[in-house]
Order: sequence, then C-alpha cells, then structure tokens
Amino acid sequence: MAQREKRQKSKGSAGNNRKSGEDFLEQNAHKPGVTETESGLQFLIVEELEGEKPDEWSTVEIHQRALLLNGTLLEDTYRANQTSIVPLNELIEGLQEGLQMMSVGSRFKFWVPSELAWGRKGTGNKIPPNAVLYFDIRLVGIS
Repeated sequence: MAQREKRQKSKGSAGNNRKSGEDFLEQNAHKPGVTETESGLQFLIVEELEGEKPDEWSTVEIHQRALLLNGTLLEDTYRANQTSIVPLNELIEGLQEGLQMMSVGSRFKFWVPSELAWGRKGTGNKIPPNAVLYFDIRLVGIS
C-alpha cells in the first residue's frame, strides 16, 4: 500500500512539474529579448561574439550554471572556476541545439523544456520528472 501511495505522489509531482514548467515557459517567452525556437527551446543572448560555432560532432568547452526552476543548483562551473569539456552529441537535446547557435566567447541563457532534457523520467533524485531546466552558458572553446 505504501508503494501505491508513493507512485501516486510521484505521478502528482510529475504532473505539477509539467504544468508549472509549461506556465513558466509561456510567460518567459514574452519577456524582452527571449527567443523561442521551433523545438520550444528558449534563449536570451547575454553576450554575442563573432567567430566559430560548434557543429553536432564538436567537443565543446563551456562554463555553465544549471538550475531547476525552483532555484535548486545542479551544477556551477563558474563558481568552481573549472570548465566542462564534453562532446556536443552527449549533451541533452536542448543544449545540443542551443550551443550550435553560439560562437566562441558568447554567453547565452537557455530554458530547456523537459522534452528537450530528461523528460518524464528525470534522473532519479537530482532532476525530477518533466522538469524545465535553466542554463547560463559561456562557450569557451571548440575542439
């Protein structure tokens, strides 16, 4: 019986995450400077430089701050002063799309809908189901 209650509770929070995420994205899309792509990815250009942009096969060096909409910090390479180096095609779909719009040295803010991130499953205890994610990313380099 406890298992059933637990499942119902998690389904409820997943539904709440979906609804609150959709509401947030709808409001956020109307803020000055925020652009939404066809896929639903939202972004704001903080600083844009001219230069090389990564493609889907690039490995990127980035600084990133990643948060849930409730402010829970997932990762902050700025504070650690240590960049992440990762193949672009290993990132979530929303970041793959977003980073290909950036040139080296640029800084963008991204709001990634759950279907472009970890979707209905989440990642266990760190990212809940149907979570919209916020990223503040600077593209440091491409290799």
